Amino acid sequence: MTHPSAHIPRKRFGQHFLHDQGILHRIVECVAPQPGQQLVEIGPGEGALTLPLLRAAGKLTAIELDRDLIEPLRAKAQAVGELTIISADILAVDITALAGGAPLRLVGNLPYNISTPILFHCLEHAAAVADMHFMLQKEVVDRMAAAPGSKTYGRLSVMLQLRCTVEPLLHVPPGAFRPPPKVDSEVVRLTPLPAAALPQVDFALIERLVRAAFGQRRKTLSNALSGLASAAELDDAGIDPRARAECVAPLAFVTLAQHLAARGR
Repeated sequence: MTHPSAHIPRKRFGQHFLHDQGILHRIVECVAPQPGQQLVEIGPGEGALTLPLLRAAGKLTAIELDRDLIEPLRAKAQAVGELTIISADILAVDITALAGGAPLRLVGNLPYNISTPILFHCLEHAAAVADMHFMLQKEVVDRMAAAPGSKTYGRLSVMLQLRCTVEPLLHVPPGAFRPPPKVDSEVVRLTPLPAAALPQVDFALIERLVRAAFGQRRKTLSNALSGLASAAELDDAGIDPRARAECVAPLAFVTLAQHLAARGR
């Protein structure tokens, strides 16, 4: 039963509030927050996850778009720990500046309607992030962790796996939320790779290649990448020009980008 003073979830913000205490406890166990760490929660909502995280870490920054949720959350947190609330859209927040030189740990039950843009925004600031624990639509987590050759493997899989290790952690059924979403959810851990393990080529070039390759999945790579790379250049990079994007491993896109960069493309 919903408490009469409970916030009415807003569809335009993609709000689904987690209320299952068992699931919340397991998420906090996955995150394992420690005092002194810089924790940032994206979309704290009514504070179901915020308060146990704050209790464990003593200090937390929350980024909330819905202004109606901010003061109730601030009041709930007063006796628990030091909570800083930033009233903003996460897509407009400079995560690197927020880190201030010390690595951030990002946590959040992300709004499913804009989860992919949020993931790519966080990736842009991966150098300032220690790890990320996100609740997402299970289908999105499947895509993030997908291997080449599977139907779910795509642009998101490639771009994430080149920057992070992807670990699906915990299945969450619809009934754990208010209101229940129409999909199953999953908690995933993303750990940014160290600088030495990152591709030594401009990520913008990789992004252009991957976007074009998966933009027309049914086309062969020589057709999908026409204008960006010739069949001979694909061959030189060890990629079959007749293959489709879903068969190409993330590192093969890196090799192709390096070949093109070396030729001033």
